[in-house]
Amino acid sequence: MSVPRMLAHLILERLSRQELARVPEADAVMEVPEQITAFANSGAENGILAWLYLFHSLQSAPLIRPGDTVLDLACGPANQLLRMAQLNPQAQFIGVDASARMLEQARATLERNQVGNVSLLQDDITCLRTLDDSSVDCALCTMSLHHLPDVHALQQTMRTTRRVLRRTGGVYLADFGRLKHRATQNYFAYDRADCQSAQFTRDFLNSLQAAFSVEELAQATAVFGDEVRQSQTALAPFMVVLKTPPRRQIDDATRGLAHALHAQLSAGQRRDFNNFDRWFRAAGNPSALALK
Repeated sequence: MSVPRMLAHLILERLSRQELARVPEADAVMEVPEQITAFANSGAENGILAWLYLFHSLQSAPLIRPGDTVLDLACGPANQLLRMAQLNPQAQFIGVDASARMLEQARATLERNQVGNVSLLQDDITCLRTLDDSSVDCALCTMSLHHLPDVHALQQTMRTTRRVLRRTGGVYLADFGRLKHRATQNYFAYDRADCQSAQFTRDFLNSLQAAFSVEELAQATAVFGDEVRQSQTALAPFMVVLKTPPRRQIDDATRGLAHALHAQLSAGQRRDFNNFDRWFRAAGNPSALALK
């Protein structure tokens, strides 16, 4: 990644007042085998996004208490869910996805890694018919809200999540924010086209174009009350995180496991993790490795 080129795009984003129209994805539910495979491979142990799943796992860890029931909305192939379950072995996780084929991939991911504190459900995250009111302690959703067709579906998903969440529950939501220039979207999607599949590159660009604005995300999450805090990457909302305050103090065992998982990343993955962490810290946010 060229830092000068990236900074040029980000500064242009920061200075621009224009707004791009959202381009919803053609299919809200991923069922095409080639897409599922490309997505699953990107987050596998040696995948291009493995470091990002660890980043979100560390960011969300202070919200998850031992003994909690934790809901992962639109869990996909379970690469993110796997990391969260490994980092929080005393919690029970429920992964929900609307795609039967994606859940098949998720089961394979969990079985291959011998993770036993996860169950999977096929359901629509806008209604969650399989879950009772006030039945989960924490709700998570990473990099999936942009798959929703429109703002109404986003708002309905947040209301439904509020319904199944216990009163003292925690919330961690992370997704792309809508950028202001097509050139910036293309830059991020194609910057590493030489080390990712063509299918992944196309899906990445579609995801950036389908991102909701920061304002739309903030309005939808207002249902959780005024304790939700928003953070994002410096200069432009390439990534937006909305979460409630910590629900526990991180113990030494979890902290040690977090650093061990970080050390297990390849040199390139650690570089990407650390650079992304700096990008968040540049906006005044604490390091993910601080586990605060």
